[in-house]
Amino acid sequence: MIKHSKAERRLYPRLEKKLPLNVAADGYDFTTSTQNISCVGVYCRVNKYIPPFTKIAVKIRLPKTQDSKPKERNVECKGVIVRTEDEESGGFNIAIFFNEIKDSQRHRISHYIAQFLPKTL
Repeated sequence: MIKHSKAERRLYPRLEKKLPLNVAADGYDFTTSTQNISCVGVYCRVNKYIPPFTKIAVKIRLPKTQDSKPKERNVECKGVIVRTEDEESGGFNIAIFFNEIKDSQRHRISHYIAQFLPKTL
């Protein structure tokens, strides 16, 4: 499901999809999955508190698209935690902004998201 409506303030569409995600911060390595993704960031859940403004390394595994050659496409970049929220059921939801990402990596995410967007005539 894409969250992109007239009330949406974001410039880039978000896709609510669970994709494998690895986050490395301050000597800790977390394996989790995205709750939603855009070409500028992700939202996910982790078990340990990571404070806002923490710089992190991010690795996302994108599933194969119709025209991609490898089975999975990895996206690797640097990010910063822009929001950390306590989760009632335990753990923390974090919003990550990609502050250091190559254009080719951002394009991979955009290409993946685009296949779920409504086609315009």
